[in-house]
Amino acid sequence: MRFTISPDSFKGSLSAQQASDVISEAVHSIMPEADCVQLPMADGGEGTIDALVHATNGNRIDLSITGPLGERINTVMGINGYTNEAILEVASVCGMDQIEKDDLNPMNTTSYGLGELMKYALDQGYNQLLIGLGGSVVNDGGIGMLTALGARFYDADGYTLEGYGRDLLLVDQVDFSNLDPRLKKSEIRVASDVDNPLTGTNGATYVFGPQKGATKLMIQKLDEAIKSYSSLVEDEIKGSFQFRPGVGAAGGLGFALMTIGAELKSGALLIASAIGLEQGIATSQLVITGEGKSDEQTLFGKAPSHVAQLSRHHQVGCLLISGAIDDPEGKLRDVFSGVFSTIQKPMSEEKSMENASDLLYQQTANIVHFYQNLSK
Repeated sequence: MRFTISPDSFKGSLSAQQASDVISEAVHSIMPEADCVQLPMADGGEGTIDALVHATNGNRIDLSITGPLGERINTVMGINGYTNEAILEVASVCGMDQIEKDDLNPMNTTSYGLGELMKYALDQGYNQLLIGLGGSVVNDGGIGMLTALGARFYDADGYTLEGYGRDLLLVDQVDFSNLDPRLKKSEIRVASDVDNPLTGTNGATYVFGPQKGATKLMIQKLDEAIKSYSSLVEDEIKGSFQFRPGVGAAGGLGFALMTIGAELKSGALLIASAIGLEQGIATSQLVITGEGKSDEQTLFGKAPSHVAQLSRHHQVGCLLISGAIDDPEGKLRDVFSGVFSTIQKPMSEEKSMENASDLLYQQTANIVHFYQNLSK
């Protein structure tokens, strides 16, 4: 029997590859003869590099860049083994995991490191870039990234701004004349799982700002500042991007990337295509996917939802096994053949994350045992 195993990462606990390994091991503990095809998934967030490097037999480059608080951090860039495309991941540059909860404050964070990483890729001769936008901790409208790439932003007194979230409130002049010219000759694809506009109640700041530490007062000020900043940028480049779907991704990085020629795409769709997910599903008898927590948002562009859609298209059952399920109306059951949580007894979130591997193994083994007996 052939299984396609394609989970997203269990954030804070297991990478998508680690989750795939655990699920495969559990399947083989019940059905030793099973053929398990591992295709770890992502949707542009954490695990994008791992998924694409694994699927294409690519490689990883370790390097040091500027982190979200301006400090130096160690990160990684992936290289697609088939296309020689550089793979960059916002989550590993200015992501939530780089900051302690007590330090969350979008005024004090910057996307500068992403621009540094893009310059590094260009310096190494890579003119095809894939950037995963999920999991960011920034809300700087991409001012940091653009600064690292050569753009300049000035306040009303003519002083150069550094490129932090707080600088959005001060931007009075924009100069793109020294923007890295190699960007125009490069292909930049952006993998995102959101379609939010840049500003307004459905925009980057109002929707995602609170989880990045923004207070109500900060949200109002940042939203107004991003609106002014984006208009100045558009005047400089003589383009219009701020109202397009998806530009609110990663605190407005979607907007900034589009202004330098990037193309926004569905992260799940782009990555599924790159790893050959549909081909794997079409030749399987059962598909298993999962993530750290599943709720109604899972159905809107997240990796497990895309796995389920492809499975339904090929009439293959798709099971969802996640660390936590929050679905009081049962909407997940309309998409997945079965919905399961790894938690089988009362425990804290901290405890469940500490034991994510064992819990995922046990629940997978239980499900496969049931499936095996049901099929007899």
